[in-house]
Amino acid sequence: MARKKKELPVLEQVEIVGVAAEGKAIARVNDLVVFVPFVAPGDIVDIQLYRKKHKYAEGRVVKFHSYSPQRTEPFCRHFGICGGCKWQHLPYENQLQFKQQQVIDNLSRIGKVELPEISPIKGSAKQQFYRNKLEFTFSNKSWLTFEEMQSGETFDNRNALGFHIPNMFDKVLDIKKCWLQDDISNRIRLSIREFALEHNYPFFDLREQSGLMRNIIIRTASTGEIMLIVVFYENDTEKIKALMQHIAGKFPEITSLLYIVNRKANDTITDQEVFVFKGRDHIIEEMEGLRFKVGPKSFYQTNSEQAYELYKIVRDFARLTGNELVYDLYTGTGTIANFVASCCRRVIGIEYVPEAIEDAKVNSDLNHISNTLFYAGDMKDILTLDFIEEHGRPDVIITDPPRAGMHDDVVKSILFACPERIVYVSCNPATQARDLSLLDEKYRVVRVQPVDMFPHTQHVENVVLLERKD
Repeated sequence: MARKKKELPVLEQVEIVGVAAEGKAIARVNDLVVFVPFVAPGDIVDIQLYRKKHKYAEGRVVKFHSYSPQRTEPFCRHFGICGGCKWQHLPYENQLQFKQQQVIDNLSRIGKVELPEISPIKGSAKQQFYRNKLEFTFSNKSWLTFEEMQSGETFDNRNALGFHIPNMFDKVLDIKKCWLQDDISNRIRLSIREFALEHNYPFFDLREQSGLMRNIIIRTASTGEIMLIVVFYENDTEKIKALMQHIAGKFPEITSLLYIVNRKANDTITDQEVFVFKGRDHIIEEMEGLRFKVGPKSFYQTNSEQAYELYKIVRDFARLTGNELVYDLYTGTGTIANFVASCCRRVIGIEYVPEAIEDAKVNSDLNHISNTLFYAGDMKDILTLDFIEEHGRPDVIITDPPRAGMHDDVVKSILFACPERIVYVSCNPATQARDLSLLDEKYRVVRVQPVDMFPHTQHVENVVLLERKD
């Protein structure tokens, strides 16, 4: 007979005292640190614990006794359920303060290197409708809110088109309006949902792996161009054609209308064939007169306007005079490489994804840039001592690794290359701090500039300039 799980207590009249990782906040009860989502420092709450360890616990609020002055009214009806925009209840200026402190804490506590004064974080001009890409999932098992479950109502139609509930791979919250992307995104999504319901198109069953409608991906460019990718699970040509014709007729502003039939167990499309139903197979982004081709599988910074501010900081930190050899590590589709190419002698970009490198080459050709070279492969395998000897020691290295940071072998290669300056762009100041401690052998940090790419989330971008020690 299984042992009955011990019921955890409710902590009463607890003050929230700070913010923590993953968008959560912190309370302290005696020696216990409690992590709680969707609350603000200064809130007085009752917390139902659902996980408890020796020194910390996790819980959810079951009652508010008083609200913090550090709080504002969330603008989205889905706040607190869909899992995105976890800081909507915090005024934007407070969000920026917390992100600034996150950078300071990570660099000082993990990096343990000498730091200059850290520049004030650069906020995003747009705090709503700032994203250029969103993906929505179909599900025949919509997530029911606590209020819906308590209502006593029977929900026969559980079809949803929206976002996954955190830690619930098979549950999707039906989204009425999302404030992250231009409102054309909402209109397209709701129209597709309505058509699918009216014509009895089966929504995907994520557990059984069955159904027709799987995902949609919407990309909007600063040029006004729009890409829609509809992902089906079943290859029902008649139903696919009917839906795609409906979309093409109702939304003539879509410049790239594509579809995919994905029969795999996962949602990734990088290995899938893309069919063009109408328009081009790409959209065009622009930045400072440069044009960038963005395909269905391309990576492009999801906040276009703030990406421009980020790249200007990178260029400013690099202090290029026109004579430098620059290595751009983790170059992606070559956006930064092409952005700085006019300011240096040559840029060599390295990226793991071959398709991204092909995009990078196309973007150079599109902008008549002839001083770039791009290589595809695992960074630690490409950036070797032989590679550096063959192509020359760089004057400047720009590196923008994924959240995991740089492999130890990459750090060793950078130390061997020994450029005068390193510009390190990171979406994870914790792993950036770890790498800075490794680079401290030969480099000192001289400038730090946090950048907010994702308002209402805990995520923060950070740019660090390192200079070679004498």
